[in-house]
Amino acid sequence: MLTELQSELPGVPITAEIVEGSDKLTGYFRALLAKTPNLQKIPFAWHPMTSAEYISQVKAQGDAKKFDLIHMIQMIYYVDDLADTISFYHGLLKEDGRLLIVLAAQNSGTGILQKAYGEYLPKTHSTAGVISCLQNLGLRYEEHFIANSTDITECFSPSSQTGERMLSFMTATDHFHESFTPEVREGMLGLLRKKCSTENDGKIFYNSDLTCIVVYS
Repeated sequence: MLTELQSELPGVPITAEIVEGSDKLTGYFRALLAKTPNLQKIPFAWHPMTSAEYISQVKAQGDAKKFDLIHMIQMIYYVDDLADTISFYHGLLKEDGRLLIVLAAQNSGTGILQKAYGEYLPKTHSTAGVISCLQNLGLRYEEHFIANSTDITECFSPSSQTGERMLSFMTATDHFHESFTPEVREGMLGLLRKKCSTENDGKIFYNSDLTCIVVYS
């Protein structure tokens, strides 16, 4: 994204601030930056904390920095207070700024799985919930569809460690095969294969479509 901004806005100074509570993910990001010479010229400010901790810190300081673009890509699922989180980051936008929210589409495999087995899975905020929140807050937004699919063939091989990790990721539950009763586990696997995916050339492709919501300042 930063590379695209540099390409589209040559000569415009760019700064970036990163809020990330995972040391591991931050390490991956820093390693990628080290391999991308053009990004090394961008000043980065690192905030090794969760979104909730960042919000508390900024509110306590009382002097919030404003931004042209804030992106919340695949991060809003588990925030405690959806309306407060969106309102806070929207309040950090400069005039004509944009808030970018990306999450699983309502008709994606994730949406189907949550609808059928939500009582067994961690509670998450859905696309419909985010849209409803934006409407209640009176914020102007655009909604865009992003087609996406993921090869989950290995999920149906009980001996595959990769498949186990993928199943744990899709259900947001560690140790998928140990965390559910046999009946629930088999029901989820059947749903993932028959309703959440398509088969092609012996491969099983999970519907991981995304919704991109652009919120105006």
